[in-house]
Amino acid sequence: MATTATTATAAVATETGDQGRHQEVGHKSLLQSDALYQYILETSVYPREPECMKELRDITAKHPWNIMTTSADEGQFLNMLLKLINAKNTMEIGVYTGYSLLATALAIPDDGKILAMDINRENYELGLPVIEKAGVAHKIEFREGPALPVLDQMLEDEKNHGTFDFVFVDADKDNYINYHRRLLELVKVGGVIGYDNTLWNGSLVAPPNAPLRKYVRYYRDFVIELNKALAADPRIEICQLPVGDGITLCRRVK
Repeated sequence: MATTATTATAAVATETGDQGRHQEVGHKSLLQSDALYQYILETSVYPREPECMKELRDITAKHPWNIMTTSADEGQFLNMLLKLINAKNTMEIGVYTGYSLLATALAIPDDGKILAMDINRENYELGLPVIEKAGVAHKIEFREGPALPVLDQMLEDEKNHGTFDFVFVDADKDNYINYHRRLLELVKVGGVIGYDNTLWNGSLVAPPNAPLRKYVRYYRDFVIELNKALAADPRIEICQLPVGDGITLCRRVK
């Protein structure tokens, strides 16, 4: 969920909305130049985007909450990252219509697994026909409802500890730290957790009187606290990337 900006004040979406957005739904880039981001999309992303992902992106664009979707360039990034780390057993917290989920499913091997959790099955089922047509639905175990109780239940069985290669979190920002406490026990040493939206519309550096949307202002402090906690956590190596609305990769080292 991001807007393009040239200053800290312009880095956030206002209540009246932005003008001149580029063609990517949700305008996920924090690049200063719309034209440069459009160049990236048209040169490196769209020509390589699988047809099934384009179809799902087009379907999602018509949804009233389309700003929640993962951007096409971030989907490409996740797909390559999963291949680079040879991920097989993965988890996704926050699915929406499943664009990032499909990127993951296409990247992992045929016997790979994704535990996917979201509080809204209806949104997931909007993209499910595309996922099924792509031949990767068998890799996905979808669970409707809050993720924290599921994580707590998994932690009760030590067989689940250190078993996940990769986890992608794109859900309720006020629970990111709660997710992190649990996920560090579930991801293996050397495994990766990706937290989405960690630059949060550019609002993290906005002045106090910046005209922020209500949801941006509400969650901003939670994202700031998460970033501080991740930077100070000795159990992980981190890398915060300005891809989409910001994604922080955490590699568990102990």
